[in-house]
Amino acid sequence: MFVNMKRRIIMEEREAVRVFKALGDEKRLRILSLLRQGERCACVLLEDLNLSQPTLSHHMKILCDARLVTGRKEGKWVYYSLNARQGDVLQQVVGDLMKPSGTSVADDADRCC
Repeated sequence: MFVNMKRRIIMEEREAVRVFKALGDEKRLRILSLLRQGERCACVLLEDLNLSQPTLSHHMKILCDARLVTGRKEGKWVYYSLNARQGDVLQQVVGDLMKPSGTSVADDADRCC
């Protein structure tokens, strides 16, 4: 059971790293801000952000890989929207990071050489 819990924690940490890396770019933050208003076609995002198609595609791949955004294809167009579920996970991760761990400096001193 401990191994499964440790494996789950490692997977959650990797997911958090992927999400925070995705959030670490001004253009991607602008994309997320636009998507807060609702689903957008890639063509609208291109126009609003004044990006080239390959650049937008690159950023959308990173956001989709981080599960912050979902895309659905309709004909030749792709429509993107925020993944609210991942937003909930992100809030939980940030909340957990900011909580005291329960170990004290004295506990750490016992482990020092």
